[in-house]
Amino acid sequence: MGLTIVLLFLAAAVVFAMVTGVRIVPQAKVMVVERLGKFHRVASSGLNILIPFMDSPRAMEMRAGNRFTRNTLVDLREQVMGFETVQVITHDNVNMEVGSVIYYQIVDPGRALYQVENLALAIEQLTMTNLRNVMGGLTLDQTLTSRETVNTKLRMVLDEATEKWGVKVTRVELREIEPPQAIKSAMAKQMTAERERRAEVTKAEGDKAAAILQAEGEKISRILRAEAERDAEIARAEGHKRAVMLEAEGKAEATRLTFEAIHTGRATPEVLALRYLETLQELGKGDNKMFVPYEATAALGSIATLKEVFAKDDAPAAAPQPQLPARAPSAAALSAQALARNAAASATLPATRRVQPPPSDE
Repeated sequence: MGLTIVLLFLAAAVVFAMVTGVRIVPQAKVMVVERLGKFHRVASSGLNILIPFMDSPRAMEMRAGNRFTRNTLVDLREQVMGFETVQVITHDNVNMEVGSVIYYQIVDPGRALYQVENLALAIEQLTMTNLRNVMGGLTLDQTLTSRETVNTKLRMVLDEATEKWGVKVTRVELREIEPPQAIKSAMAKQMTAERERRAEVTKAEGDKAAAILQAEGEKISRILRAEAERDAEIARAEGHKRAVMLEAEGKAEATRLTFEAIHTGRATPEVLALRYLETLQELGKGDNKMFVPYEATAALGSIATLKEVFAKDDAPAAAPQPQLPARAPSAAALSAQALARNAAASATLPATRRVQPPPSDE
């Protein structure tokens, strides 16, 4: 009976040792093993044998969401930890709420477990304090427009601080930045004013460009119109010149042909006299015209000369002159008298006279 109890006790011990001593660690996770309360080794993924009552896994407190949990397995993958918004004050004394997200990875589980008491809480507090320090050195405009700069500065500070904990900070992102409502209203008004200013500037630039284009168009139009008028005037002048030249050439050609016809046809004085009378008839057509034949010009000139001569002879003497000896009439007086007699004789002749025919060629 006693032997049976001993065997049962040994069997239970073996089963307990097998249950507690055999551990299977999943991929990308490790387990920190302590032997008699002292760090012994880090059990990697796969099958691991622990000595009962001597080896025991050490649990690590991690953050899952908004609560902290204790687990004997340490995850080596990159983890994300989001924080609630915190109150920060910028360099220009503006209060705002900033939320951030941190991405980190445990590279040394031993130091992560023994160098800090609560790794998740330490990372959270370190992130909040350094976020306040970085944001305190920037103005409001810089915090709103330089998120990449803030992310880089914060990552460098956290990575340097968590290196001794066996943690690598890979990335830090600002999730949200919430200025006060008054600042939001002022920013909205500023944005509206800036948009209106840009609209006015754009409209003014458009009007300027339109005015310039219109002025250039009018300039080009006037230049083209002036060139067209100049070309038209030149064309009209050349046409008029050509017409005058053609008319002159036509008259010259007609005169030449007439002259050749006269000389070739051997026109008699009677034919020329007939053409002369026909031309006089054409010239005499119409009202308010006075025609003087060519033959009468000599007689009219002689009469005018006689009038001047007689006017000089009949002029009264202004004062008694001494008697001069009589002189013979001058050649001019004799010529004038002869012209007067010829004019009187021609006036007594009939209007027409018979022209003797020219001698025949026989």
